[in-house]
Amino acid sequence: MRARTTDNGAAVAMPRAFSPGAPVKRPFHFFARHRGDAMFRSLTACAAVFIVLTLAGTALYLLLRAWPALSHYGLGSFLTSDRWAPSEATAASTHPNPYGILQFIIGTLITSAIALLIAVPISVALALYITDVAPQRLRRALSSLVDLLAAIPSVVYGFWGVFALLPAITPLGNALTRLSVIPLLGGVFRGPFFGYSVFSASVVLAIMVLPIVTAICREVFATAPAAEKEAALALGATRWEMLRLAVLPRSRAGITGAAILGLGRAFGETIAVTMLIGNNVLSIATSIFSQGATMPSVIANEFTEANQPYHLDALFVVAAALLVVSLLVNVIGKRVVSRAGEHIA
Repeated sequence: MRARTTDNGAAVAMPRAFSPGAPVKRPFHFFARHRGDAMFRSLTACAAVFIVLTLAGTALYLLLRAWPALSHYGLGSFLTSDRWAPSEATAASTHPNPYGILQFIIGTLITSAIALLIAVPISVALALYITDVAPQRLRRALSSLVDLLAAIPSVVYGFWGVFALLPAITPLGNALTRLSVIPLLGGVFRGPFFGYSVFSASVVLAIMVLPIVTAICREVFATAPAAEKEAALALGATRWEMLRLAVLPRSRAGITGAAILGLGRAFGETIAVTMLIGNNVLSIATSIFSQGATMPSVIANEFTEANQPYHLDALFVVAAALLVVSLLVNVIGKRVVSRAGEHIA
């Protein structure tokens, strides 16, 4: 500041003229705020790098542990063969690969697909009921019950499935075997149904997937514009027509994303599936009522007894294949969600 003298001799403070070359004095809180921004930016960047390094490190470790078997037998022999016979393994390079994993890949895809076919419609209906149909006093209780399903350990689901679910779904399984007379579906529903099967594992898997799909759908439906729902009701639409016209079209991308996340959960589920699928590792399951195996179940069953040549290395091949399949499904799901979002926009 500089002073100016008035006519009566009084000194008046005048602001100093700004000079372009003069340094600007910043208050202390300005530097503290920008220091906090830089620190936050660095922390978030470190978190992102940590995630990338974790994924890359996991993939690299699996590849290194699987490399002896891959280099010995070749990748193609693993992916095109369904013959799993560790007792016949030998160190001779001319021996055919006894560690074919095709049946495990197909078993994982089949059980996850059946689980989604069961869980997604129920989850969407349940989420719609909680968000737009149920009385207000019931919504919190139902939401809490659905969330509690996700907290139940996998081994509890498996134990419950063996002693409670299998007797309960036996009549349903026997009834579905009658569909084998249909020409196009005969092989899929071929019986008899003895309990431990791909179908039983898929039902338990659907129950385990249901909470996460329902929770995501519930949040998606809650974001639907209230003005559009009220406008549909004001024009005379029924509650179902309001949901069909104002809620479901805007939630298509969210429902797809919820299904993809549920599929990722289904791919990696191990204990409950291992307890119910029957663990037939000798061939591909041609019927949903026959026993089978998945990639996680064969790893859980055999990694402690892998004492044959390249046996443990072959299990690492299975683990690497599971990681690749999961990543591919997530990438495809992201693409589908983005396209659905663009279509809605």
